[in-house]
Amino acid sequence: MPEPSKRDVVLVVDDSPDSLGFLTSALKAADITVLVALDGEGALAVTERITPDLVLLDAVMPGMNGFETCRKLKQIRSMAHVPVVFMTGLSDTEHIVEGFAAGGVDYVTKPIVSEELLARIRVHLANAQMAHSARLALDTAGRFLLAITTAGVVRWYTPQAGRLLGHAFETGEADEIKEIRLPKSVMAWLRSVEHADSRAATSAFALDTDGKRLGLSYLGKIGPEEYLVRLTEAAEAPVDDQLLRQSLGLTAREAEVLIWLARGKSNRSISEILGISARTVDKHLEQIYAKLGVENRASAAALAVRVLELRA
Repeated sequence: MPEPSKRDVVLVVDDSPDSLGFLTSALKAADITVLVALDGEGALAVTERITPDLVLLDAVMPGMNGFETCRKLKQIRSMAHVPVVFMTGLSDTEHIVEGFAAGGVDYVTKPIVSEELLARIRVHLANAQMAHSARLALDTAGRFLLAITTAGVVRWYTPQAGRLLGHAFETGEADEIKEIRLPKSVMAWLRSVEHADSRAATSAFALDTDGKRLGLSYLGKIGPEEYLVRLTEAAEAPVDDQLLRQSLGLTAREAEVLIWLARGKSNRSISEILGISARTVDKHLEQIYAKLGVENRASAAALAVRVLELRA
């Protein structure tokens, strides 16, 4: 006996009982399961228990308005990719722009025409399902992928990457992971790769966390503010600092300093990235020069570049 098909779930957030009644009837007639919240706080409470497939959100409500509600919803990991459609009587460009900036994917103007609303909902549900299926396909293929914003926040990840992140950052299972903000060293590496003009800015990086060491591989930039990265346990593949340690006889910290030196960073920048004093950076550089048999930073950087080029 075939299993019953899954019904889509839509959360409707509106402070007007009349609007709620109209929308609930229209959605149920289209065989959609309806969840209801009267305000932003209620919407947040609902999503703590159930993740809807789409949110239909009134823009103008007392207390927390729809734009602020949307921003808060998008901060919840499980809600990050749930489409939000605004309902508004505000047709001014500034309000439309604010809705999209808050994380909405579309808007409908009041009074609402049920046929138009349902058509828009079906399109966004289909797009969300395709995106979800693509992430599941990547996960089934064993892909550990994540997207990182230019501010260092992990925006999304495949389920397998989520499990690895959860263990590494000790935040629980993938579905329970709260916002993860990666350290400055990761973002400095991503920027150096993005603007690379030499092999010194290679596509691998090692990140030490409280839980374990992770390997990050740069795959590309998928938007003006988003990087795509592959995640591994660092032991699975060699990374730059490991290669320099093995080839040049450096300590782990010396290798890290040399990597950033080869990427054109100043001593002050290296100290900020690695979280050590500039004086400590100077001492590491003295040891690096001695071990490499060079006299200055330019020669040390050139030697590091040659070693990394040999790997490629």
